[in-house]
Amino acid sequence: MPPSSSPYLAGRLLVAMPGIDDPRFERSVIFVCIHDNEHAMGLTVNRPVEGLSISRLLKRLNVEPTGETADDLVLMGGPVEPERGFVLHTDDYACEPSSIFIAGGVALTATREVLEALAGREPSPRRAVMVLGYAGWDPGQLEREIRDSVWLTCEPDEALLFDDDHEHKWSRALAKIGVAAEHLSAQAGSA
Repeated sequence: MPPSSSPYLAGRLLVAMPGIDDPRFERSVIFVCIHDNEHAMGLTVNRPVEGLSISRLLKRLNVEPTGETADDLVLMGGPVEPERGFVLHTDDYACEPSSIFIAGGVALTATREVLEALAGREPSPRRAVMVLGYAGWDPGQLEREIRDSVWLTCEPDEALLFDDDHEHKWSRALAKIGVAAEHLSAQAGSA
């Protein structure tokens, strides 16, 4: 996924710096889905909800499987509206007009149709994660947090977005931008 020249971060990853003031975001990797001058919205891609698999959640939502369903864990996307579900997926699947195409072959859908696709109906996305809730920022808030060294940014790849090695995504995202996690300080400073 080539780097964007846009001042906005939609389609990029935010990687939490050590010492972040909010424990809900400690060691978080967040995929930015929407970012403009009005707001920003992203989904944490490395915080599984223990004991809640996609197949179990689909069953709770009365979505009957028609084929093999993933036993991947549902992710906690962020603290805003934690009861609201989203599916982040490859853009080979779309539910028009509900799917939002973000960047680099990634889309976001929040409809029953995408849940049915996850339950085995065709067509279905090649890769997908299901998340509950999201992270949100007011106008200028995300930009301030980046200036204050709360977040680093990184280009995503399919493994960072969709694989189930949640424990190592933070250090893998840092390594992708040439930063060793053990060399980061929890204290911000200025030269």
